[in-house]
Amino acid sequence: MGDYRLISDYKHIEKYKESFNDLATQVFQLDFKEWYNKGFWNDNYVCYSYMDGDQVIANASASKMVVTSNGKDYKALQIGTVMTHPAYRNQGLAAKLMNHIIQTCEKEYDFIYLFANETVLDFYPKFGFERVQESSFHILASDLKKQVGQKSALRKLDVDNEADYIVMKEFAAKRIPVSSRLGVKDSEHLLMFYFLLVFRDAIYYVEEEDVIVLFEQEDDQLQVFDLVSKKAVDIEAVTSHLISAKTTIIHFHFMPDSESEKIQSELMTTTEDVLFVRPSLKMEREHFRFPLTSHA
Repeated sequence: MGDYRLISDYKHIEKYKESFNDLATQVFQLDFKEWYNKGFWNDNYVCYSYMDGDQVIANASASKMVVTSNGKDYKALQIGTVMTHPAYRNQGLAAKLMNHIIQTCEKEYDFIYLFANETVLDFYPKFGFERVQESSFHILASDLKKQVGQKSALRKLDVDNEADYIVMKEFAAKRIPVSSRLGVKDSEHLLMFYFLLVFRDAIYYVEEEDVIVLFEQEDDQLQVFDLVSKKAVDIEAVTSHLISAKTTIIHFHFMPDSESEKIQSELMTTTEDVLFVRPSLKMEREHFRFPLTSHA
């Protein structure tokens, strides 16, 4: 292994930031540039990277999170953007970064967590992470009280439109957690990442409910990724604005803030993102799910 420098928190150093972005683009096809050029890389997102000269060759990022569940706030650290340049793999760089973050940060947080894809499920248990099974939540369209012929005022928002962008920023800054059962606070920087990079074409404003909804309709399936609102909303009322005549089922990519019998849950058996937690999280309920837009 070469003599690589470990650096962190370099968001003010342009050439390092660009090198980090080059690696993210190469490994994950993710281009962070618009996100950080618009000022959303703040102190809650810290990169720990190995450098070879001026080039970022391996990285693990730590996102400082406030996770809120049933009236309690937890200080949490979420690890993400774990990546190594193909030419520098099999040198244990990612493992060294993981150990460094755990040793440096662990005492300050209630728990550390991350989401892993299927290819690396045996990597994280080596660092004391335990796999925790999340649940999926859905409701049948037939269970929603939508009056026939009621057409909702849905307005598609465009990130590149200045007025729409201002609305998104305001909602991101002032939003309440999507669920009081399990949500996150103060994560404007992360939500803007999803607005700008992930769901650009799936952002709608529901005038009547004063809520921004991220959703996509695929055939008869409606995928609701997030409800961004400044006050508590009725999830069934909001959802009824989104469905079309052919919708049969609505999937929520978060834990709905509703005890309604109509919202059904089951443990997720297949998922692209597997939750790992250290120390293991003893959730009070059997069924829970971290909001998709809180995945760093």
